[in-house]
Amino acid sequence: MALMESTMVPLGSACADFTLPGVDGRLWSLHDFHTRALLVVVMCNHCPYVQAIDDRLNALAREYSGRCSVVGINSNDAVTHPDDSFEAMRTRARAKGYAFPYLWDEEQTVARALGAVCTPDFFLYDSHRRLNYRGRLDDNWKDPAHVTRQDLKTAIEGVLAGQEPLGTQYPSLGCSIKWK
Repeated sequence: MALMESTMVPLGSACADFTLPGVDGRLWSLHDFHTRALLVVVMCNHCPYVQAIDDRLNALAREYSGRCSVVGINSNDAVTHPDDSFEAMRTRARAKGYAFPYLWDEEQTVARALGAVCTPDFFLYDSHRRLNYRGRLDDNWKDPAHVTRQDLKTAIEGVLAGQEPLGTQYPSLGCSIKWK
């Protein structure tokens, strides 16, 4: 497992357009999300960093339902990492009760267009689908009981209030994307 930090893609960057299959059996596109904020999370099944935060991510999706859309995108190579296959994604989404669409980026084009490098990698867009935040979920990926700063939640609140992006943004930490 190679620990990576997310790249700090320039704020204001446009969200990559996408149309991807979801584990729910439908195709999802960028234009299906109409809330004031959109959180795109590049994630997967096998990464211990994702596994450590996915309950918090699911709770966040529930808390902001109707105000901030959340979408998970798995871009890992399923040939080298079968735990990240589309069928395994379905199983995990059911088991965890994901409150957000979980999409398969089999060709890895969306991850590349976003500038994603690790899982999890968080990209928060405003109503114009311009990047407002890229960075970590909070200040303790390993232990939710020791979180003192909820950076992503603060950023979502800022987008919903029409505020400028947070001045200090810390990169997310996670496993490298398993490129083909």
